[in-house]
Amino acid sequence: MRLLITRPEPDNERTATALRALGHEVMLAPLLWIEAVADADLGAPPWAAVLLTSANGARAIASHPRLGELLGLPVLAVGGGTANAAREAGFADVISADGDARDLARLAAERFAGSHRPLLYLAGEDRSGDLAGGLMARGLSVRTVVIYRAAKASSFPPAVRAALEQGRIDGVLHFSRRSVENFVDCSRDVIKQALSPEHYCLSERAAEPLRLAGATRIRVAAHPDEASLLALVAPKPH
Repeated sequence: MRLLITRPEPDNERTATALRALGHEVMLAPLLWIEAVADADLGAPPWAAVLLTSANGARAIASHPRLGELLGLPVLAVGGGTANAAREAGFADVISADGDARDLARLAAERFAGSHRPLLYLAGEDRSGDLAGGLMARGLSVRTVVIYRAAKASSFPPAVRAALEQGRIDGVLHFSRRSVENFVDCSRDVIKQALSPEHYCLSERAAEPLRLAGATRIRVAAHPDEASLLALVAPKPH
């Protein structure tokens, strides 16, 4: 199939490599650009653990001047990709919740019930769920620090726009609600063509803007992770 990936760099290249290995043609249109907040105020230690809901958080803290203070802490990550990014950033004690923010909150509550030290949540500026609220409802103290932000692309790359207009895209892979919202925004004057392909979404929440825009060919991953999303895309027949 001819597929379009909308996720930010550098994760889009990894996804593209996996899909090309299955025999698909792939185009890239990163609709969000991730920027680390270099002067993010982490606050004062001690902390019980670090919480991560995105690999972007791990990459952002890797360049923070106070990284060394955190490396000895346990890290609870939302999924396997985020856990791997934490290890690449230098953390040794990393556990994955293998799910979503609710699974992460459940894991944190199990691990740190009764702890008097706050959890340090390294978050994005825009968040789809209320992890901190869920943790505080379980009696845990949380410090949320915005460690990265996502800037929106203003348009599709010219080659991608032309491919959409000419019907040369069979499927689009979406990894977040915000990137889906920007996909719809960038498609305003070619909305019919942009909504026509099959849309593969990481979650129902991510799929919602497509449904509201009128897309009908939507498939949602069984679990909110890259492997489950890729499993929706059948290999090219030989």
